[in-house]
Amino acid sequence: MSTIQTNPNTSVTNTAKLQEVLNRQIAGWSVLYTKLHNFHWYVKGPHFFTLHAKFEELYNLATANMDEVAERLLTIGGRPVATIAEQLRLSPIVEAQGQLSAEEMVEHVVADLNAMLDVIRQGIHEAGEAEDNATEDMMIGFTAALDKEIWMLNAFLGK
Repeated sequence: MSTIQTNPNTSVTNTAKLQEVLNRQIAGWSVLYTKLHNFHWYVKGPHFFTLHAKFEELYNLATANMDEVAERLLTIGGRPVATIAEQLRLSPIVEAQGQLSAEEMVEHVVADLNAMLDVIRQGIHEAGEAEDNATEDMMIGFTAALDKEIWMLNAFLGK
């Protein structure tokens, strides 16, 4: 990774740790995007129509979040990870492996969204340390949306 800098056009300073955690988020959203496509394409069974649509909704959310984080990172002088190799190395999410049942896919998505929440919470902390209210606010918004998705997916699983 390149040297961490601060954009002189923002009031945000001391962002090295924040930039690192934002790149982990970008990596996580990228890998999750691909994993959700895998699930979208390969889900089978009586819940096909429901989950096919839900996985599409979630990969669209992953794309939007990844882009929002990358643009914020650029705003504060960072450089978003933009290669598959970097994303796989930094991601808290692992790629889909093997054939999973529909319920197993949903369990994986719940675990992955929880992993993203962990990285987002680290980002909230680092944004607070850097006195970057805009980034902190953006990530707080992510937590509310992910909490709701996790609740709904757990309801689907009967939990």
